[in-house]
Amino acid sequence: MSATGDQRKPMGRDMATRAVDPKLIEMLACPLTKAPLRWNAEKGELISPGARLAYPVRDGVPIMLPSEARQLGDDETGR
Repeated sequence: MSATGDQRKPMGRDMATRAVDPKLIEMLACPLTKAPLRWNAEKGELISPGARLAYPVRDGVPIMLPSEARQLGDDETGR
């Protein structure tokens, strides 16, 4: 608690992912396929169906490194 009595809670995953600017998402592309990405608000990830990868978003910042991305299963790509 601060001297003013402010009890701030740390920003959770839900708040962090909501902070991603939709215009930023529109400008981003998969670094491997160069195709547009699809936003998965439920998981807070940017999806690249072509590369079968889900790029994480941390503290509102998309992490566009293939080494940080999660491999998508068949049920997640819609194939």
